[in-house]
Amino acid sequence: MRRSARFYRARIRELMPAVEVLAPYAAHEDSGGGRRIPEPPATYRGEYQRDRDRITHSTAFRRLVYKTQVFVNHEGDLYRTRLTHSLEVAQIARTVARALHLNEALVEAISLAHDLGHTPFGHAGQDALNECMRDHGGFEHNLQSLRVVDELEAKYADFPGLNLMYETREGILKHCSARNARELGDLGKRFLERRQPGLEAQLVNIADAIAYNNHDVDDGLRAGLLSLDQLREQALFGEHYDEVRHLYPDLEDRRLTYEVIRRMIGHVVNDLIEHTSAMIAARSPKSIDEVRAQPGPLVGLSDEVFGLHSNLKRFLHENLYRHEQVRSMNDQTQIMIGVLFDRYMADASQMPRWFEEQAASGNTAGKARVVADYIAGMTDRFAIAEHTRLTEPGA
Repeated sequence: MRRSARFYRARIRELMPAVEVLAPYAAHEDSGGGRRIPEPPATYRGEYQRDRDRITHSTAFRRLVYKTQVFVNHEGDLYRTRLTHSLEVAQIARTVARALHLNEALVEAISLAHDLGHTPFGHAGQDALNECMRDHGGFEHNLQSLRVVDELEAKYADFPGLNLMYETREGILKHCSARNARELGDLGKRFLERRQPGLEAQLVNIADAIAYNNHDVDDGLRAGLLSLDQLREQALFGEHYDEVRHLYPDLEDRRLTYEVIRRMIGHVVNDLIEHTSAMIAARSPKSIDEVRAQPGPLVGLSDEVFGLHSNLKRFLHENLYRHEQVRSMNDQTQIMIGVLFDRYMADASQMPRWFEEQAASGNTAGKARVVADYIAGMTDRFAIAEHTRLTEPGA
């Protein structure tokens, strides 16, 4: 007898092991905000799983492998990229989500999408593009990430962008000015009403900061811009360094560094789980709506560990991000971004045909936004090649 697809789906569910039950205050897709354009449900996937899959198949996600964190991509292939950073954020966030009974698939989708709008050359590139766009609405990578998934990805016949779930889009947009929030409809309303995002979005925000601190320590040491003696003065690093040295007195520096960083991450993540659990227990939210109505975030670190984490962040800002070698490269890349913007604004035919046509269809501000979209989508190596093409004909 021929069986229906519904029969086999039901049978598969019976054979699968029991799924972890979500907490009532987690994001539940059956009561979520849905998609901007309604779609039939997927046959074998949940909606947040579907979002994650759309993100990983996107063009913008693939390009993250050649976009910088601190060091420009051509400086070496051992440093973190936006792609490896996003994967590390997802790993940390999924661990915490599982411990707190939050929606792991949603957390992963937000983690993998949160940097899709980043420019080439890291924060220096963003600052340069924001300056270029100063008279045309500015540029901010969180808004650009949302723009990528809402409009710029072109893969589906029925809609522009990826048509992601509301909660995924909410998590991508970590912060937003009131001016921009007014243009975003329901998604911008929480910024105007000073409401909190869901716990999954709050979690990815913290996981992002944890990943930054720890992998930038590793990359800074690898580049020779930071020393172990400097880092030992930071309590979060120094405590674990002394512990590892005591347990493994003959360990060489490379493995010693990895072991210290591994323990640092574990220390901060354990604190995040324990402190957040206590905050949730104290506030007792019964739903995601009650989470959003809280006066402040529920996901966070204890005062002690937050202090250690913040001190390390300040140390990295002063000693790594503002290091003469990093600043010199940043100055060069900012000049490149400015040159690219000016050349494309002066002659849109220097861009691919689709961008050229879009630039011709609007006013000056609209044209500038198209140019910004094109530049923001570039990888480090492509931006360098384009700068060479436009400034050194025949090179």
